[in-house]
Amino acid sequence: MFRTRLISGIVLVILLLALGIAGGDVLLAGLGLVSLIGMHELYQVFHLEKSSLAIAGYGMALLYYVGLRFFTDAVGTEVFLFSMALFVLLMSVYVFSFPKYKADHVMAIFFGVFYVAVMLSCIYLTRMLPGGAYLVWLIFLCSWGCDTCAYCVGVLIGKHKMAPVLSPKKSVEGAVGGVLGAALLTVLYGFAVRQAMGSSQWDIFFMAAISGVGALISMIGDLAASAIKRNYEIKDYGTLIPGHGGILDRFDSVIFTAPVIYFLAQYLS
Repeated sequence: MFRTRLISGIVLVILLLALGIAGGDVLLAGLGLVSLIGMHELYQVFHLEKSSLAIAGYGMALLYYVGLRFFTDAVGTEVFLFSMALFVLLMSVYVFSFPKYKADHVMAIFFGVFYVAVMLSCIYLTRMLPGGAYLVWLIFLCSWGCDTCAYCVGVLIGKHKMAPVLSPKKSVEGAVGGVLGAALLTVLYGFAVRQAMGSSQWDIFFMAAISGVGALISMIGDLAASAIKRNYEIKDYGTLIPGHGGILDRFDSVIFTAPVIYFLAQYLS
């Protein structure tokens, strides 16, 4: 099991590096595909993955990503208009297929589009910032880096449960170690790319602070995904990534971290 998890993790990192380094349309298309898979996994939990509501959600997510290709500079306006259009479309499907769907089905589809597609798109938006070729990696340093450091510290010295009902294995000590570990990894990364970024020492420490905040948020993302699984009594969202589960099992913390890093990184860029 560990070997399978390790190999698939390495493959995932290689693919991620390729998309992140390429940036532009390649990254946008890759994130669009990841978003559709993640939405499908989430809609399977709600038993709506093949419904006309879900099809509308998939279509609007694709439209959103196409819009990002041309309107990155007006992303705030685009998201507002997109949310209105999505809401009207889903309510139209709901009304004209009544009583096939319930109101909570509409809310589940609406939630899925934003939870997965819109929030993951912040990876692309971060990459498109000035210096984004370097700043985008903060998203993964403070999500996956925090996760790894929290696990190691938790195993070594974890005693006080952070969320005993939701995730009994997570500890307060592990959480602190995760935040500090993510910040330290960012400092090391910052000094490694300092010359290429043209950043000062204070910029690096500001990056570390951003990662610390992102690490805190990433744990909320991890626990939120676990809460949904507990509510619906499933172990994993999917089986696409051997040893890890589905897209949402691996990107649950990234989904929450990406928007935080995007908005905070604008101060650095």
